[in-house]
Amino acid sequence: MEVTIIKQQYNPLLKRREIAFKVDHKQTRGTPTRLEVRNALAETLKTKPEVVCVKRIKTKAGTMTATGEANAYDSVEQAHLIEPKYIIERNMPKEKKETEEKTEPKPQPTEKTEQPVKKEG
Repeated sequence: MEVTIIKQQYNPLLKRREIAFKVDHKQTRGTPTRLEVRNALAETLKTKPEVVCVKRIKTKAGTMTATGEANAYDSVEQAHLIEPKYIIERNMPKEKKETEEKTEPKPQPTEKTEQPVKKEG
């Protein structure tokens, strides 16, 4: 898998680098996972994978190249502040997702008592 950065610009207001990239995945045959792309981008940008959020990856039909968008933040806290929760969850490894789901308390079902329906007339 080979990652090429097509376009990159720094957004000082949001403290992030906005990246458009292209992935050549002839060796793997299938579209790479977000985590694989995230790690490859972090290596290319010489930063930690925790600060890189892959927004989307799309492979054009019949080709072995995918294009996508990602953001590389200055810090993990900035990433959690700006990125929507669903994007952060998509970029987390599966082990972390499962442990966080277990630690979150599940809402307890409340008992509802049925009240008789009053008929008018």
